[in-house]
Amino acid sequence: MISRLTLCPSVLALSAALLSPAALMAQDKVQVHGSVQANVLVPDEPEDYPLDKPLLFNTYADVGLVSKYVDAGLRFEFNKWPLPQYQVLDGYAGWGVPNVYVKGKWKGLELTAGDFYDQFGSGFILRTYEDRALGVDNSIRGGRLKVNSIKGLRLTFLGGLQRNYWKWNRHTQVYGGNAEVFMQDYFPALANKGANWMLGASYVLLHEQDNELILPGADWALNFPKCVNAVDVRSQFSKGAFNVTGEFAWKGQDPEMGNDYTYRPGTAYMLSGSYSKTGMSAMLQVKRTENMGFHSNRSYKGTETMLNQLPPFSYQHTYALATLYPYSTQDSKGEWAFQGAFAYTFKRKTALGGKYGTKLNVNISYIKSLHYKGDPENPYNGSVWGTNGPSTSFFGMGETNYFDANLSIEKRITRDFQLTFMYMNQIYNPRVQYTTADYGDQNVKSNIFVLDGKYKISKKFNMRAELQYLTTRQDCKDWAYGLLEFTYVPWVTLSVSDKWNCGSNEGHYYSVGLTGNYKSNRLMVSYGKTRAGFDCSGGVCRWVPETKGVKIDYNYYF
Repeated sequence: MISRLTLCPSVLALSAALLSPAALMAQDKVQVHGSVQANVLVPDEPEDYPLDKPLLFNTYADVGLVSKYVDAGLRFEFNKWPLPQYQVLDGYAGWGVPNVYVKGKWKGLELTAGDFYDQFGSGFILRTYEDRALGVDNSIRGGRLKVNSIKGLRLTFLGGLQRNYWKWNRHTQVYGGNAEVFMQDYFPALANKGANWMLGASYVLLHEQDNELILPGADWALNFPKCVNAVDVRSQFSKGAFNVTGEFAWKGQDPEMGNDYTYRPGTAYMLSGSYSKTGMSAMLQVKRTENMGFHSNRSYKGTETMLNQLPPFSYQHTYALATLYPYSTQDSKGEWAFQGAFAYTFKRKTALGGKYGTKLNVNISYIKSLHYKGDPENPYNGSVWGTNGPSTSFFGMGETNYFDANLSIEKRITRDFQLTFMYMNQIYNPRVQYTTADYGDQNVKSNIFVLDGKYKISKKFNMRAELQYLTTRQDCKDWAYGLLEFTYVPWVTLSVSDKWNCGSNEGHYYSVGLTGNYKSNRLMVSYGKTRAGFDCSGGVCRWVPETKGVKIDYNYYF
């Protein structure tokens, strides 16, 4: 395990020069910003966790300098004894400075040296980002040039090594370019009619060392390509309330662990249309992906070395029971995904709007697996390694991976009392998720009801209450959830909640918490028990073990 990061001397020297008092004085109106974040768990029974420590915590400190011509920043992390959900991540534990950068800006040109995040298009072939809740930080260390000085044209060129927690894979390099052309800048007729039209194209080259993999029980090996090419083209057109986006991505032969070391190229198609005006909006999306898992290390299939992210087409729930069975996007296996949404606000002083108006939201997500010809589990006498893998029919669809239809109604009953009702119908296929639970051949079918009330007691005191109920005949049967929250604006919030399995194991997962805010400081202290399960964001999921103890979360921004 590497506990301390060795920084490139050239990056250190440049950072030191820019952070020196003389350099700062030479800059015009230097602004300093940053943040500190600490997440601590004091477990009731520390011996239940692998590290067997009385205190587990993750700590981050960011500082950045912004001026007219030069920006610079760095991040310090101390995660030597991380929280339980991060202990299962190989290589996550450690401490040091994993992120440092210097950025120069001049007349529409932007040059970055060090660590950075970027995204091309919807992220089909490149998206590097940080999500601390999931333990995702797949930044690129190298150089990036952005050109914004040409009218109607945006260009990006980048190259470097991808982070894998406290290591950088020095045997794999990532290079890429992105171009976006804004046609309304070249055709005044479009601008005169209030239309915007963007054409975009991206290219990513992954160069990995030449190596091979010997098949179990065979006297021959798989030869891997040194270079994997990926391209993405897209178009977005908007006029008035309408917006239409289409995107296509292709990835060359890329045998890796996630696709069972098969050589079939990957593809992604997406079409999205939306309409929005005051009081009403509608959206319809469709996506087909196949073999689009893209990693900078072919021996990994998790998020640690993920180069891209496929946009999720499942509704991102926030209510506790609605997140019990979240969907994880199937990047390598592929999927057909459909999503539709409709929102409407009934005006005040109408039959359905009443005195204060009524908001209606409807969302439907439907995700199917691809239809494989033959037996997808055993198409080539027990092994697909070294082949193109099982073939698919483009419009064919297999079993249901996930279904979610939800309806919410927001209604202000009085000036001080607001009520939200939400109903969700979900179908969850556990056979396509990363789970060790034995569900057999059954899908988990559930109905979820939520009642969320907010009451303004006085100018300074607010109260909020939630009642939720999930009913299902599968898995652990029914669940109930209740929350009561009191807030003294804007200083203190007291909350009490309980998630109760009233179907099979009769388990209680409770929490009592106190949150304080003062200027740029936020401190939350809570005690409770959390259920083991998946924590998901943007279609990316991470297993979270059961925990019990005192939690302390502190955030400071400057």
